[in-house]
Amino acid sequence: MAMDLNFIYMIVGFMFAAYSVVANDSIQTLGTFISSQQKIKWYWLWIPASIILVSTMVYGWHVNDGDLAFGRLSRIPHPEQFHILHMLAPMALLVLTRYGMPVSTTFLVLSVFANTVVLEKMLMKSVMGYAVAAVASYAIWFGLAKLFNEHEPVKDEKNKKIWRVTQWFGTGFLWMSWLAHDMANIVVYLPRQLDLSWLLFTMTILVAGLGWVFYTHGGKMQKIVLQKSGTRYVRSATIIDIVYAFILWFFKEYNDIPMSTSWVFVGLLCGRELAVFRNHTAGKPMKSVFPILLHDFFKLMIGLTVSLVFALLIIEVNR
Repeated sequence: MAMDLNFIYMIVGFMFAAYSVVANDSIQTLGTFISSQQKIKWYWLWIPASIILVSTMVYGWHVNDGDLAFGRLSRIPHPEQFHILHMLAPMALLVLTRYGMPVSTTFLVLSVFANTVVLEKMLMKSVMGYAVAAVASYAIWFGLAKLFNEHEPVKDEKNKKIWRVTQWFGTGFLWMSWLAHDMANIVVYLPRQLDLSWLLFTMTILVAGLGWVFYTHGGKMQKIVLQKSGTRYVRSATIIDIVYAFILWFFKEYNDIPMSTSWVFVGLLCGRELAVFRNHTAGKPMKSVFPILLHDFFKLMIGLTVSLVFALLIIEVNR
């Protein structure tokens, strides 16, 4: 009976985590793509995204001997016994996602599995990711602002087609880079080595969840992206995707400690928004852009606080 209940906890936790992570974090990678492709039917966006998802999962499963987490869970063992808190973490993420909170799924989900040492390393790497993304994006967009205005779309039809093709490839690269990081937040509930049946089951759930994200045009989380300057324009969206992809790729190679891609994404948008605002809103004080940036950072702090509460509770339960 205990084993049956343990299996139920594992499956329910995985289902909640799969939907919540895809609905929350996938907007970091697909949000600008969705916002700049509003004239295309949702299923024409969903199909190529699903192909990349399945291909990345099959590749990771094959080269890592059944490990879909790309080694990100090497320091986080699969629990022998699940608790109700393991399910409550992704449920809390589901609620926060419903209200458009850009919380860190890495902290909120993995905190109930990781020990304090790993959790501290996750936090330090995420803070570094936020800082690197903010500084790098500020420098990049400060330079780009000298070349064109982010508040204006590409007017030349030939250039627009070039940017649109570039965006599809850039988004594909970003989507793969993100999956290599955040797949750990989903499969942490499952055994570290999965057989073919588990692989097919996991892919089915994620492809269906991804379809819902495209069908709802990003849902509540899409508002975070749409608030930022020029994200509806293909040129701006493409540059955001490519810069974000390279930052994720850098931290993927840095070490195998999980990190919050949400923190990197918000840091990137923060640095970009400051650079764009400084160059293209002459006469307006810089303090007028801070409310939007502080609003996003405040939401990250809410997610971190909730994560630490769950982590402390699970540590107390395991004593």
